[in-house]
Amino acid sequence: MADRRLWSYRDIAAHLGVQTDTVRSYRKHGLMPPPDTVQNGKPLWYVETIRQWVAQRPSNRGRRGAN
Repeated sequence: MADRRLWSYRDIAAHLGVQTDTVRSYRKHGLMPPPDTVQNGKPLWYVETIRQWVAQRPSNRGRRGAN
């Protein structure tokens, strides 16, 4: 069963170990996938969307043990 939780900028930042503003900058510069949904004006991504994106990022290829 797919994980259907939605992650905010804050959740993604915690997953990546960066500041929330860094994640916002990634999106602003087109370095992230588009949000899966927007609720109350806030972009949200499914956990699996972010995990796939992290796995495909050039700096993380071959990385093991990512959350």
